[in-house]
Amino acid sequence: MSLKIYNTLTRKKEVFRPRKGKHIDMFVCGITPYDSPHIGNLRAFLNYDLIARYLRFKGYDLFYLQNITDIDDKIIKRAKEKNTTWKKLGNEYFKELKEILKALNIKSVDKYTKATTHIPDIIKQIETLLEKGYAYQSGGTVFFDVRKFKDYGKLSGQNLKKLQRAERDIEEDENKKHPYDFALWKPKKLGEPSWKSPFGPGRPGWHIEDTAITEHYFGQQYDIHGGGRDLIFPHHECEIAQQEAASGKKPFVKYWMHSGFINVNGEKMSKSLGNFVTAKEIVSKFHPATVRFAMHSIHYRSPADFSENMMQQAKSTVEKISDFAYRLKYSKTKKDKEDKKIKKLIEKFFLELDDDLNTPKALALLFELIKYANYLMDNDLFSKKDKKIISNFLRDFEKIFGIKIEVNGKTKIPKDVEKLLESRENFRKSKQWKEADKIREVLKKRGFEIEDTPQGQKLKKL
Repeated sequence: MSLKIYNTLTRKKEVFRPRKGKHIDMFVCGITPYDSPHIGNLRAFLNYDLIARYLRFKGYDLFYLQNITDIDDKIIKRAKEKNTTWKKLGNEYFKELKEILKALNIKSVDKYTKATTHIPDIIKQIETLLEKGYAYQSGGTVFFDVRKFKDYGKLSGQNLKKLQRAERDIEEDENKKHPYDFALWKPKKLGEPSWKSPFGPGRPGWHIEDTAITEHYFGQQYDIHGGGRDLIFPHHECEIAQQEAASGKKPFVKYWMHSGFINVNGEKMSKSLGNFVTAKEIVSKFHPATVRFAMHSIHYRSPADFSENMMQQAKSTVEKISDFAYRLKYSKTKKDKEDKKIKKLIEKFFLELDDDLNTPKALALLFELIKYANYLMDNDLFSKKDKKIISNFLRDFEKIFGIKIEVNGKTKIPKDVEKLLESRENFRKSKQWKEADKIREVLKKRGFEIEDTPQGQKLKKL
């Protein structure tokens, strides 16, 4: 089965065919560093990290680019509030992001590039739009004329008469010809950073930076553009208008991919509701494997609901994988012939990933495989070939999901704990369950957890 990707532009799954053979150019909208990255940012970056990992696993030559919007109204406002410069503020929060990404093993991005390092590219693109009649100057601002671009609204499935208002960059301005015209270049204001340009000193609008950056690295057309669902309109809609108007080439991007929203305890995340969760909090509280598994257990396009229960379930599930990896490592094999069902389950796992990265179904197959392998081991039906196939598969799983499987090693057991275990086993044999449970609680206080398996008591350090 060929890899299929859901394309927001066509509203359907399509067989993935890059523009240039096995080479892929992918751009994902990065952060605006005016505050600590939040869990919504984190989910998006984890989703695209998984997508990038799987594309490379499939043998594609991927160049993954991400921008940093280091000049923006929000940055300027926050810098004034904190009595610092816009540049220092941006660098501070970008540094925080990089530390979080490193902690979570997100290392698939080939290049991060700041908007302010591409001012000449931005100016050049605005000049092209003015020359072609898609932009106009009014009151010191350069605007894009949305009525001149007939396809405006095709990504979001809207038209100019029925467009939904968005919070960001749909501003009332008496200098506009149409309410949905958007700023390409903003005039200089007192106390704000500015750059020289043919349109007067000022700074770029929000949307223009991305198309200028991608044209610089990829040319006028490329393969994949990613971001959160909240960016479909107006941001990505405006990007299409800018680039296709400037170049005359369609489509600007072949595949548009969008990551689903994330709520917190069933509600939209908001500082006013007191449920704003930063990425830094998540990283400090939970193991990287737990965070990654929790996020990847939900399809990248589906909405997610972050909660303590969600994370605890993920923690428990990752431990089960580690326990299985330990059992697999020390398992005895008695059979020579491989089991055909193992290969079939692994094949199905990859078929699900080929179906628009269906991670929930793929993970369900992983646990079906673990359950079946345990059955084979319990009944002395496990072969050397089975062991090798599953071991290789778990290594592939680690590469794709970015989850390091920690093989739970043998726990060093103090002599008094050994005696307690022996006593508990005797109580269990004589069906003195209350006494056995008392020992379980004593051991728990000592930092040990007991699991009763068909092979006997298994002790794990908490």
